[in-house]
Amino acid sequence: MGDSPYVVVVGGANVDIAGRPALPLVPRDSNPGTVRQSHGGVGRNIAHNLALLGVDVRLVTAFGTDAPAAGLMAGCREVGIDIEGSVVVEGGATSTYLYVTDERGEMRVAINDMAILEELTPQRLSSRLDLMRGAAVCLLDANLPEQTIRWIADEVNAPLFADPISTAKAPRFAGVLGRLHTMKPNQIEAQGLAGVDGRDGRGAERSAQALIEAGLGRAFVSLGEDGLLCAERGRLAYLPRLAGRVVNTTGAGDAMMAGIVWAYLQGLCLEDAGLAGLAASSVAVESDRAVSPQMSEELLRERMARA
Repeated sequence: MGDSPYVVVVGGANVDIAGRPALPLVPRDSNPGTVRQSHGGVGRNIAHNLALLGVDVRLVTAFGTDAPAAGLMAGCREVGIDIEGSVVVEGGATSTYLYVTDERGEMRVAINDMAILEELTPQRLSSRLDLMRGAAVCLLDANLPEQTIRWIADEVNAPLFADPISTAKAPRFAGVLGRLHTMKPNQIEAQGLAGVDGRDGRGAERSAQALIEAGLGRAFVSLGEDGLLCAERGRLAYLPRLAGRVVNTTGAGDAMMAGIVWAYLQGLCLEDAGLAGLAASSVAVESDRAVSPQMSEELLRERMARA
């Protein structure tokens, strides 16, 4: 491994199948449009963005032994993601994510077939402990089984970053908030984790404060069009969304997480870390791919300077 800092991402890698209609989406009908297949998954997308930002990144995920798995593994290597710590499940079916957007690129419906990720158990990952313990950052996505998240939180002393992914999966982090350095929930995920009612209009702020009180080091709460709320003990900051042309929002959150990790590695303060996340997200939405090939450290710094 050497002595240079690296990031370990533990989470999902999928084959993504995306459909986008040419005209406004008509439910319960066949819609002319485009269908594209690519490599995705929250963990893999974050790792891909980090590789484009010049970070030494290691992905720990589960691959099947079917034909799509070979392509997915080769695709990871091609973009600079080290997958030597990943698990190969004999007879396993590759994780697949099928989604349909509207004509503007906003996701409307999705089905995920990610049962293979349940194979990322403490027993299977025990031989990867040294890899995770030696990381400058160990990032977990909520596709992991809850027992695995708890086990990593107990066994790994590296700074732990967390991506909650969805309101259904976010509660998997509820029992380890005090061990997490950074989390990037959206407003609904944050309110659910914090047990906060947001109907008074201050839900994001109150939930961020509650998460920090529970022991979380930093919270970056995505507010969609309203930007980003950044929080750490004794400090709250709102940052506006960066203007730009939106082609596709799929993958924007993964890029934001990568930007926040990159900023931590640079030693940036809370607001600058949030700004890096927003800048990365603004690059992502301009591409029709889940990970923008334009992502780079130079472009990220340029957008941060312009903000």
